Amino acid sequence: MKAYVDNLNKLIVGTEFENMPLEEIVAKAPAGPIFNNAGQILNHNLYFTQFAPAEAAKTAPSGPLAAQIDKQWGSFEAFKAEFEAKGVGLFGSGWVWLSAQEDGTLVISQEPGASNPVTRGLKPLLTFDVWEHAYYLDYQNRRAAHLKALWDIVDWKVVEGRY
Repeated sequence: MKAYVDNLNKLIVGTEFENMPLEEIVAKAPAGPIFNNAGQILNHNLYFTQFAPAEAAKTAPSGPLAAQIDKQWGSFEAFKAEFEAKGVGLFGSGWVWLSAQEDGTLVISQEPGASNPVTRGLKPLLTFDVWEHAYYLDYQNRRAAHLKALWDIVDWKVVEGRY
């Protein structure tokens, strides 16, 4: 992660991006080194701050987020199944996301490489990393098992707060 930060800091000097917040850089930068480094910083920040130790993590969301998941998918289990399927189905490396539109409607998306839902005006809530390096040591080529295991450590308080 430090390499992404160092690279981005060097790349934005003297550009229109120099004083922008990270999400704005990701939303506005064209494809290329600035976008890739900013995207990976944002993605990893959101990823690593959404987890808690398994004994402290809640098993499911509550409140308005849970209600919206139930409204759109019928159940939390159906939502998880679609989220995992999108993660497994993403060709190559990237991220699977749960994001919100301005009206609160939820969207599950596949984002290749360093991409992030903010590029389409969505608010990112939850992400699972499907770059092979995120799971290979523990799961080898079993991406589906990796995705299934992550539910045990999601800090739904954090995700609910993003909603």
